[in-house]
Amino acid sequence: MKSSVLMVACLVLGSTAASAQHAAKTVHIKDLHIRDPYIVADKETQTYFLYKSSPVGSGDTRSSGVVVFKSKDLEHWEGPYTVFATPDDNWITGAIWAPEVHRYNGKYYLFATLNSDIDWKKKRADWPRYSFRGTQLFYADSPMGPFVPFDGKKPHTPMDWMALDGTLWVEDGKPYMIFCHEWVQVEDGTMELVELEHDLSAAKGQPMTLFNASSAGWSTGMAHSDGTVSYVTDGCFVYRTKTGKLLMIWSSFKEGQYAIGIAESTTGRVTGPWRQQENVLFAENGGHGMLFEAFDGTLMLTFHGPNSPNGAERAQIYTLSDGGDTLHLGKRLY
Repeated sequence: MKSSVLMVACLVLGSTAASAQHAAKTVHIKDLHIRDPYIVADKETQTYFLYKSSPVGSGDTRSSGVVVFKSKDLEHWEGPYTVFATPDDNWITGAIWAPEVHRYNGKYYLFATLNSDIDWKKKRADWPRYSFRGTQLFYADSPMGPFVPFDGKKPHTPMDWMALDGTLWVEDGKPYMIFCHEWVQVEDGTMELVELEHDLSAAKGQPMTLFNASSAGWSTGMAHSDGTVSYVTDGCFVYRTKTGKLLMIWSSFKEGQYAIGIAESTTGRVTGPWRQQENVLFAENGGHGMLFEAFDGTLMLTFHGPNSPNGAERAQIYTLSDGGDTLHLGKRLY
């Protein structure tokens, strides 16, 4: 990490954040459009932070970025505050998906999936474009940012993969990233694991495949006009239960509806093997979930729903119960 890079980025983003704070307002969660919501519950300040991808800046300084909203009650959210703006010289600078923020070794790390309009393979009929897509990590001293890139400004996923939805897991003192290999490239999407350097600055070694989307009986796939059936892996998040079982929630399509399923490691380790639980956690056209603990100790699940391209998506929040062997959906709060 170079202190000069951090200083310049802080000055630039500090100015951007100041303008965002000036425009901040309080919005009810039912009125906040968001996909792939991610909530950090900061016990020190008793504040919830909700991260959302969004264009930031204005005019010639407008870029893809990430904003955050703050709340004390999970219902009313103050924001947006800019926490990240994509550098002009980043490997790609397009739209951001699925921002996550993890605290690790005293710092905060933004996991962001970046996209590009640059095609690198010929588009298949009835399929989305083949373009550059990958998860990249950025760091900051605060959950409010500003988040800045590591030297090189490169993805933490393989450059020649369409990859997305990276999340952090630490086991036996080793940091790992779990991420999805995009179905657009491989047809049967996979869940991948790669070890990270101790400071999360880069991937360490090559990814290993944990499972394919089609390994879940509930994942019924999507049929295409060329006769193929594709299977989606999305929205991975790992959780260890009160009995020590290691579970992963992830999203795919069940009979045309976006759904959240549960995989479990048969060894209790992130390397697996992983098997798919028969029952889904949620099947009503909502997904890309994550878990967090409320300040009263209640286990929570949030995800976006409905899964819609028309702006109807909202962060839904449910209580969860830890059954030891699996997770049980509770009541919807918002």
